[in-house]
Amino acid sequence: MDDRGNARGYYGEFGGSFIPEILVATFDELTAAFSEAKADPEFWARYAELMSTYSCRPTPLTFCERLTKHFGGAQIYVKREDLNHTGAHKANNVMGQGLLVQRMGKTRVIAETGAGQHGVATATMAAKFGFDCTIYMGEIDVERQRPNVFWMERLGATVVAVTDGTRILKDAINEAFRDWVTSMDDTHYVLGTACGPHPFPEMVSYFQSIIGSEARDQIRAQTGALPKRIYACVGGGSNAMGIFSAFLDDSEVELIGVEAGGRGLETGEHASRLACGDASVGVAQGYKTYFLQTDDGQMRETHSVAAGLDYVGVSPILANLRDEGRVRFESATDREVIDALALTLKMEGLVPALESTHAFVQAFKEAPNLSPDDVIIINQSGRGDKDIFTVADAFEDPKWREFIKRKAEEYDAGA
Repeated sequence: MDDRGNARGYYGEFGGSFIPEILVATFDELTAAFSEAKADPEFWARYAELMSTYSCRPTPLTFCERLTKHFGGAQIYVKREDLNHTGAHKANNVMGQGLLVQRMGKTRVIAETGAGQHGVATATMAAKFGFDCTIYMGEIDVERQRPNVFWMERLGATVVAVTDGTRILKDAINEAFRDWVTSMDDTHYVLGTACGPHPFPEMVSYFQSIIGSEARDQIRAQTGALPKRIYACVGGGSNAMGIFSAFLDDSEVELIGVEAGGRGLETGEHASRLACGDASVGVAQGYKTYFLQTDDGQMRETHSVAAGLDYVGVSPILANLRDEGRVRFESATDREVIDALALTLKMEGLVPALESTHAFVQAFKEAPNLSPDDVIIINQSGRGDKDIFTVADAFEDPKWREFIKRKAEEYDAGA
């Protein structure tokens, strides 16, 4: 990924580093370590080797023949980040940050997680490198992502259920920062998305750019051309920045980010920052971007069927790309997501995470209106195993509900 921000981490008017004085030295250390690593060709080579030998990279680009025939328009391809180790794109970022932790000589990592995939990936990285690990997760997300909590704990991480505020992702981020203030000498905060104070938006996008560089080579090899459109879900924005990064300079490739429409934009129960025009610019959690906030700057409650998209802010890089007109933003409702998941399961045997399925929704809406000569890519940022409780409930299957209830009791008992 090329560096589109300035030295202070601004992308247009967004970004920056709004942090307490006590953290300045820690951020200076991190910024210097990251800058040195980027300038060292051996660092990326080591990172690429680690991802190929430990995390199944490059992940495939799959042509969806039946979905293509079903919609009768563009050729549909899916970038399979669900086949990355731990089941999502999150491993790309945490393994890169793990190498930085080694470089800095730290011994403990902390992280926030919403959907749980970043938590599992961080716990996995910590187990591989031998770091102590604490994961902060909103109490609501602990309940709806119980399988991931189980695996984090089995991997040796301490999972802390955050009971403050709305008990979701933003509250987990706040708690992780509180921990870091008191433990920065030996601890690194493995922020999971392309948000937060500089250098996190740039750093996370840098490691996730491996998605886009692979996809660019793969689509040209398979079709001989660049895609017409690329779709990615957007919570904080890490998977979107990952796949968009290699195509930012290709004006003929349209980039579409899909946010959580929740129960409908008109209800106010959603997590759509850039698609609905309901967000405003503010500063929170160490950076400046669009937030869903009240007139007096208080963060509003959000809602999404997908825990990983249930967030009030968005990457400052994406905020700038939206304002520049380079990325178009849409939203998908919970109901549309469940319907698209059901169709994808039956037509292709793919099991996208609820987060990823938001991108499928918009692609399905637009594919029929494109030419059969056009090619589109959907970034399947993760797999849906973690969503089994939520999906079973949404499908309203009594046999599933009984099965899930029994499994939930087993997970709670540590079985």
